[in-house]
Amino acid sequence: MRHHPWTLPTWALLGSLAAGCGASHSHVTWADSQPREDAPLTPKAAEAPPPSASADPKAFAARYPNPALCEAAARRLQAESRDEGWAGLKACIELTPFTQIRALLSGAWSEDLRVRPEAASLIARVVAQRGGSVSGELQYLQERKIPIFSLASAVERPDTYKGRYVLLRARVADQRSEGEKPTVWLVEHTLASVETNAPVGYGESYDTTTTTSGDLGGQTQLTGPGRLGGSVSTRERGNSSTTRKHYDNISDETGQEALGRLQGADPFLEARRDYVFLARFDGVRLTSGGTDDDAEAPRIPVLTIVSYHSPQPLVVY
Repeated sequence: MRHHPWTLPTWALLGSLAAGCGASHSHVTWADSQPREDAPLTPKAAEAPPPSASADPKAFAARYPNPALCEAAARRLQAESRDEGWAGLKACIELTPFTQIRALLSGAWSEDLRVRPEAASLIARVVAQRGGSVSGELQYLQERKIPIFSLASAVERPDTYKGRYVLLRARVADQRSEGEKPTVWLVEHTLASVETNAPVGYGESYDTTTTTSGDLGGQTQLTGPGRLGGSVSTRERGNSSTTRKHYDNISDETGQEALGRLQGADPFLEARRDYVFLARFDGVRLTSGGTDDDAEAPRIPVLTIVSYHSPQPLVVY
């Protein structure tokens, strides 16, 4: 077989390709990398403990967005310390608009309400913050066997209730000095609901006038020709509107008055304003002109005022 001078044998070509592949092949060896050292962790600063209710009551109450959560936190403190829990409850009542009387009178605080000297004043404050509807709140207090009573009950049986707490809503009519302690003349009030009709939306009114006129002509033998005329006018007025019933609470006198003794002159106890008073019942005193032998002689109850609180305008039921 004849080959062209420029043609290489097939085996030579394959050999050169194999040699080229062998020459171009390379091996890569991976070495293990050194382990990376993690950056040292910076310890976080420990969180400050929550403020103590007894040491800083304002800071304790400010931690909670509403009075209910504040009272729940005070109950949790009570499990660790009854004194600390009570301090937390006082902060909730005195520094927030606390109206949760059922939580206050629940079993969790029953022992504290019985033995703590300031417990009755805290209850009176809550009653005032709930609107000062004393008659309704007293009924609930008596259901819970809280020894706070109405002025009417004390006046009916003065010997039974002497020395006990009474709760009343009253208006200061006068303030005088009697010896070393000033005395205020109290007129008891109660809240009464009054119904009113308030207009809602647009109203309509109308005014209609109707006039009718006419005349009549004729002739008679006696009078001859003549005419008779006249007119009649009618007018009608009216209006219409849509109303909705509203119920407002007003303070009204009960007819009962009392003398209240203060520990000292108090410029914040203003005349002609309603307050919720917590007082100790000291008995009754004959008014001027009465005698001890006269059972029908007018008598007025005498109280020692323990605390007073301004009632909120909105009543909580």
